[in-house]
Amino acid sequence: MKSVLSERQTLHPSDIERRDLPESAARAVRHLAAEIAVTVGAGPEIAGTLSHPVLLRHIDAKYGRLPDAVHEALRPPATDAGVTIIRRLDLGDDELGQTPHNWTQAAAQAGDRAHRCASFELDIAMLLLARCAGEPFGWEGQQGGRLVNNIVPTPGHEHEQSGASSTALLSPHTEDAFHPERANLLMLGCLRNPDRVGTTVSSVRHTELDAAQRETLSRARLPILPDVSYGTGFGDGPAPAVATLGSDACRLTLRFDPAYTPLDDADDEFRSAYRHLAAELERVCLTAALTPGELLLVDNDVVVHGRVPFTPRYDGTDRWLKRVNIRLPQRRRDASEAAEDGYGQRVVAPFRTSRGRNR
Repeated sequence: MKSVLSERQTLHPSDIERRDLPESAARAVRHLAAEIAVTVGAGPEIAGTLSHPVLLRHIDAKYGRLPDAVHEALRPPATDAGVTIIRRLDLGDDELGQTPHNWTQAAAQAGDRAHRCASFELDIAMLLLARCAGEPFGWEGQQGGRLVNNIVPTPGHEHEQSGASSTALLSPHTEDAFHPERANLLMLGCLRNPDRVGTTVSSVRHTELDAAQRETLSRARLPILPDVSYGTGFGDGPAPAVATLGSDACRLTLRFDPAYTPLDDADDEFRSAYRHLAAELERVCLTAALTPGELLLVDNDVVVHGRVPFTPRYDGTDRWLKRVNIRLPQRRRDASEAAEDGYGQRVVAPFRTSRGRNR
């Protein structure tokens, strides 16, 4: 679908909820992360997937020690915009070393004691913050099951619809829309963003849809396939249809990823309603350019996010974000999703306090 978001340069900081961490609280996060990093060591067996039992025990035992201001800041977004900017962790560019060229290099760099890069300590900080918000988790089929993903522009992936792209618009989408166990919250932490590349966010609760459009989009018509970061060939077998719109306490929720939805297979009525929804999401789009140390907390049940295009330099100074998926155990989705198999993609969920997708 045609989009003008590629040219969207206007930022909207005043339209996005902001929460400021007191300096003492921000320091406490970094100090606790550093303490845990020294205690467990930054070897590849620990830093590789961040799922080592020793590290997980430290995270679970110690995140509760963080100041109340940290826990308060990591509440789900409080407005219908569905997004919150949290500022900010103290972070120096000289801590980072060069921006890696891909996620595997980033993971290896974090586990290399000789590299003297703060990436592993920042991974721990992200896990502590995510644990304050809910239950951080990863995916076996994405970035090697890592609980904290590195989002960097990657040579050869400039034009694809994934976090590794750059020169192409990353279309607004629900994170992991294809899966019934997708995140309730998505947390993005900025390490480096010298070109002020904007992250786009659009809330379905700001859109205008008539009753017929809502009804059409609330019926399961088309599947959503996994994105390219999970592999290819998912469209070759049976694919369950899912509803684009849902509700939580009679308020709209959204499951949307046009780049991985076979819209040509739908009838005219559905395509028309879907195009209208896409146009509305574009109309209400807000853009945030994160600065180092800032976090963006996104309600993944309400908001689609994307990224404006940029030209990577591949010289070690490019944009670098860290991403964590977060489950809210108290939040429930439609019971019909329990029958979906998620194309065989399995979560890595070491902090899960309750079992079952929708119970």
